[in-house]
Amino acid sequence: MSEAAILRSIRGAAKRREKADAAKRQATDDLRGYVRDAREAGVSITRIASEAGLSRQGVYDLLGERPSA
Repeated sequence: MSEAAILRSIRGAAKRREKADAAKRQATDDLRGYVRDAREAGVSITRIASEAGLSRQGVYDLLGERPSA
């Protein structure tokens, strides 16, 4: 592979990574909104965590909350 081809590949991979990072940020924002909606509707943190594939702490972290003791 020539240097030019390698550099094109690097640029392409960097662009794909940038798009993937943006998609992940958007998905996280969407998830945070749905989790807030679920909490307002009275859904338990445990159930939200199960549905989202997160730990309970992960849900609290997503919401920026501290768990109640």
